[in-house]
Amino acid sequence: MTLTPARIIIVMGVSSSGKSTVGQSIARRLHVPFLDGDGYHPEANVEKMRAGIPLTDDDRWPWLERLALALHEAADKKGAAVGACSALRRSYREYLTNKAGEPILFVHLSGTREVIAERMARRQHEYMPTSLLDSQFATLEPPDPATENVLVLPVTDSIEKLTMAVVKELDHLKTFKRWQ
Repeated sequence: MTLTPARIIIVMGVSSSGKSTVGQSIARRLHVPFLDGDGYHPEANVEKMRAGIPLTDDDRWPWLERLALALHEAADKKGAAVGACSALRRSYREYLTNKAGEPILFVHLSGTREVIAERMARRQHEYMPTSLLDSQFATLEPPDPATENVLVLPVTDSIEKLTMAVVKELDHLKTFKRWQ
């Protein structure tokens, strides 16, 4: 499937895959806002995760809606926007796209459980304990490039290489004045 042009880019994957770091890099390169999905969780979700309790679909829907609407609004103001969101299930990706009201390009940072576990062990996260990694992988429905608007990239690539791979796919955004 050919990628559908989109003003909203969501870097997705399990916890510790590098979503925020790569998303920020892409947003800087594009000179557009970056919205970290973690900042859109209601406090009840944060408390559950902090306690090591995996979120349910019912926990996620309001969070996904808030993030989708914020990304749409940011894209309206600045021409495009980049977000970071686990977007683990296909239904979540469809929901985000539906709530945003426009196409979204998902960038899946894909890696093995071993690589991600090693990364997770090296970092401190406000509320995502390493005990939730297995639930993240259990929930993950890897996106299918044949049927979804997704670019799948290896988490083992450098931030710069990942950023450039995404930016290369965004020629349709280069019509903005700030790219001239």
